[in-house]
Amino acid sequence: MDRNLANLKWAGYVGAVVGTSALTLLLAPFQEQINSTTVGLAFLLVVLFVALFWGSKPALLASVLGVFCFNFFFLPPLYTLDIAHPQNWVALAAFFTTALAVGQLSARAKRRAEEAEEGRREIERLYQQLRVAFERASHAEALKESERLKSALLDAVTHDLRTPLTSIKASITTLIDEARGKAEDESPVALDPEARLEMLEVINEESDRLNRFINGLLDLARIEAGELHLRRRWGNVDEIINNALARAQLLTQGREIVVDIEPELPVVRVDERAVSEVVYTLIDNALKYSPPQTKITISVKRFDDAMIEMAVEDRGIGITPELRERVFDKFFRATRDADISTHQPSGTGMGLAIAKGIIEAHGGSIWIEGATNNKGTRVIFTLPIGDEQPADESNADVVIGSRSL
Repeated sequence: MDRNLANLKWAGYVGAVVGTSALTLLLAPFQEQINSTTVGLAFLLVVLFVALFWGSKPALLASVLGVFCFNFFFLPPLYTLDIAHPQNWVALAAFFTTALAVGQLSARAKRRAEEAEEGRREIERLYQQLRVAFERASHAEALKESERLKSALLDAVTHDLRTPLTSIKASITTLIDEARGKAEDESPVALDPEARLEMLEVINEESDRLNRFINGLLDLARIEAGELHLRRRWGNVDEIINNALARAQLLTQGREIVVDIEPELPVVRVDERAVSEVVYTLIDNALKYSPPQTKITISVKRFDDAMIEMAVEDRGIGITPELRERVFDKFFRATRDADISTHQPSGTGMGLAIAKGIIEAHGGSIWIEGATNNKGTRVIFTLPIGDEQPADESNADVVIGSRSL
């Protein structure tokens, strides 16, 4: 295995050298007939292909070799590393910068696609393990549950892995087609700088989307394996809510958000980042499943002497009582009324499962009720206020045992 990886690594560097050398030999006899722009685009195409097939390091080598060959064989004075005209300095610098950027972006897109494919295979492997375990416990019940989970997993893979990969592939293909067309003096795809930047932004955003999906799967795996680490600190509830609202700022534009915090609430000893993630998830769900003209209410009050209660309430159609427990299952998403949304809101069905794991890891509970006047959904969770800890223990990680979601 290691030998194969080493061979593949060296193949990338050999490919960079061979590709650059072959292009130089091909174009050198016509150095007086072709302009420097065409030559630069041709070398840029070599960098792009090297990055797509072998990654960023061989692409970096191809970029350096391309700069050398471009300067030595095609920029006057020929066959020296001297540069006579200042414009050639600009052309050389622009080529090298563009080659580095294209190489890195292409290699990153390739790496993200490989990680997504690896994640898909891991999901399939986990599904197989679940199916075997269910069959051992109860064949009939396990078969029914495994089919439901398989459908949910395939839906998540289809939407949250294939869709970003499709966007990344389309953007990369368009950029390659444009570069190839320019190199051959005929461009079937003509992109202006703004369109080219938009393509790169699509690649960046969809790569982030894949990263979020994979991180969600990892969070679920940690929770189920009992490896969720909490870093408890004393903090104010209003700071936790403010952090969640700051993160959701773009989502909440144009929506009325009401925050109602009971006066003189005590500070709590929690993992602020993890609890803020829970609040953000609940706000995100409330926004997705309620009409845009309705308000979202966040309320906090004392639950008892040892606990506080926080709730996020919307004015949507609500969740039927028989589904209120199931929405905390992995990959489960309640069907929504067509009057609220003409399409199924985006999501993976992991958010509430992760939220439940975080709250239960703190020693709290989370559940769903009908909202005020039974109009909408009210998601409620409790958190322990916490006990005083010795100074040398206040910053320790807390590892929670395995819990089933």
